[in-house]
Amino acid sequence: MLMLERPVYWKHSQHVEHLRSEQFSPRQAVILAQPLRQYAGKIRVLPWSEPMNSRTLQLAACVIALLLIASSGYATERITRGNLVMEGIPELPEQLRERLQQYQNTRSAAFADWAPDGHSMLISTRFAETAQLHRLDQPMGARQQLTFFKEPIYGGSYRPVADQRQIALLRDLGGDENYQVYVFDEADGNLRMISDGSQRKIAAVWSKDGSRLSWSTTIKGSPDWGIVVADVQNPDSRKMVYRGQGAYVPLQWAGDKRRLLVQKYISIVASELFMLDTETGELQQINPADRAIAYDEAKISPDDQAVYYTSNEHGQFLDLVRYQLSDGQQTVLTADIDWDVEGFDLAENGQLLAYSVNAGGRSQLHLRRIDNEPLATPQLPAGIISDLTFSPDSQQLAMTFNTATSPGDVWSYALDQVGLQQWTRSEVGGLDSDSFVEPVFFQYPTFDQRQIPAFIYKPETAGPHPVVIAIHGGPEGQARPGFSSTYQHWVNELGIAVVVPNVRGSSGYGTDYLLLDNGKKREDSVKDIGALLDWVAAQPDLNQQRVMVFGGSYGGYMVLAAMTHFNERLAGAVDIVGISNFVTFLENTQDYRRELRRVEYGDESDPDMRRFLQSIAPLNHAEKITRPLFIIQGANDPRVPASEAEQMLARIKSNGAQPWFLLAQDEGHGFRKQSNRDFMNAAVALFYQQHLLP
Repeated sequence: MLMLERPVYWKHSQHVEHLRSEQFSPRQAVILAQPLRQYAGKIRVLPWSEPMNSRTLQLAACVIALLLIASSGYATERITRGNLVMEGIPELPEQLRERLQQYQNTRSAAFADWAPDGHSMLISTRFAETAQLHRLDQPMGARQQLTFFKEPIYGGSYRPVADQRQIALLRDLGGDENYQVYVFDEADGNLRMISDGSQRKIAAVWSKDGSRLSWSTTIKGSPDWGIVVADVQNPDSRKMVYRGQGAYVPLQWAGDKRRLLVQKYISIVASELFMLDTETGELQQINPADRAIAYDEAKISPDDQAVYYTSNEHGQFLDLVRYQLSDGQQTVLTADIDWDVEGFDLAENGQLLAYSVNAGGRSQLHLRRIDNEPLATPQLPAGIISDLTFSPDSQQLAMTFNTATSPGDVWSYALDQVGLQQWTRSEVGGLDSDSFVEPVFFQYPTFDQRQIPAFIYKPETAGPHPVVIAIHGGPEGQARPGFSSTYQHWVNELGIAVVVPNVRGSSGYGTDYLLLDNGKKREDSVKDIGALLDWVAAQPDLNQQRVMVFGGSYGGYMVLAAMTHFNERLAGAVDIVGISNFVTFLENTQDYRRELRRVEYGDESDPDMRRFLQSIAPLNHAEKITRPLFIIQGANDPRVPASEAEQMLARIKSNGAQPWFLLAQDEGHGFRKQSNRDFMNAAVALFYQQHLLP
């Protein structure tokens, strides 16, 4: 029989005596096990000749259990390894990390811009820690890496001057999202900061002659945003040409180098478009209306006579509209399509228009002449299109394209006989891409008889499969069937079925659906998760006893809320940068975000709304969470502050539980550095192995 050397057993009997009650918590057990760590190596099989009474057997079993805990490496203290801070996470098995490494080393590439010559292009991809800029001179040519920075690069647009290779880009520090505007010179590798180094900058836009840059800046201690213009050769010339209440963002310069197309963002269902005179600071509203209209993309026509934009003014979905600046006449170009136009571009020759439609999550490409005459389009498999951009000579259309079974790559479509060309072929870590699983679309009924759209990735092995419900953020986001090496790993290696719902409040299904979770309707979206659990229970190839929820940002709130409502129906949860209390979130998020988020979640300064938000806060119902919980956070997160994770962690621990906790000190709203993502994904896989899989 398995026992301990008698001196060890009796020396520590006072510790195990405390465990005779069945009420001790796992955390208390770990604390009691600490004095026994030094004896962990002494567990062995010994002959036992003396008769043993029930008390002796009970104490011996407790000692063995404690020593097993002590020898497992289970950490109750906070441990720092490099930039990662953790609690409760065991050592990651090398075998798990090695197998996962192939999935981690899949890559994707995204189109950034055409070079002024119209033949080369700028792309973003990762070969080391972070995504950097690369140049391609021909389809499937060698990628020439241009930037080599520790922090990832955002954006990347060429200065529109034929004989100069200068690129405007954005960078932040450690995920703090206080982006600054830089100009990178390909010729000598020189990087110059054009902005002032303070506050958050977004949307760096070149004038058509390449002499000026404009961008948007937040203003310290204020919800106001400003529009700044600078001479590229003289950064000290930068000047705030407009300051407005709310989020004002430059979109495009007119050809006169004076007027600037600007958007004011209020919420996902309300925004405004203006033409800004950068010399006088005067705004002229485009398409003034007496009701809220959502505008998404907007561009000035090459002749400066019209503005093309997508809006929901004429129905539930985002239509593509041409607006004549001279008389305000509108022409709806996609009235026959009952889905959102997700992106578009105008050719510089003024004759061609390209746009893609988000049809239930998958993209459909359309190519037309400016008079709306349809043109032939390339045959693409079911996937997702983004970054549509005509070349400067109007002869080619570039795009980023990915499917559920292939990572993002850059393609172009030539309007001559060349047709469709692939510019990059992203690696899949040596894996067999034929083994990747294509998700299946389905709908399930919820409490108010609505049908909730969702996708499911299923293993090919026989069920019943354990399930992970992956909930998107936003909350106005949309789960789409794009490539996810993480989902493919869970399905193919762990045998998990991944269900990805678009609960009410998701975009892509019309304005009414988008508004179904606003204000005091917040928990109706949580009820949609309860209805999904009912659907899982009715599927013979899914295991309703082994279901976890996973999500980040607003999806993290949904995870925590689901745990407080459906704790007994869940095996555990993974919460990444999640909101634990909307009141403390709104009070502590960055000033420039607060008003924007109040439109969606409610104003916490209103006493009635504050009471409601406190009543639904997962933090205030944490005692209901008894199943395993993994909390993941970036220390520099400007959106959902790290305090949201820390307060939830403290509350769960005060209940006697020991959740897993991971904090990256060099990350913000999500993990963008590859080494951090590698560790996080491996830890999540181990969490599933220990708490979800049989």
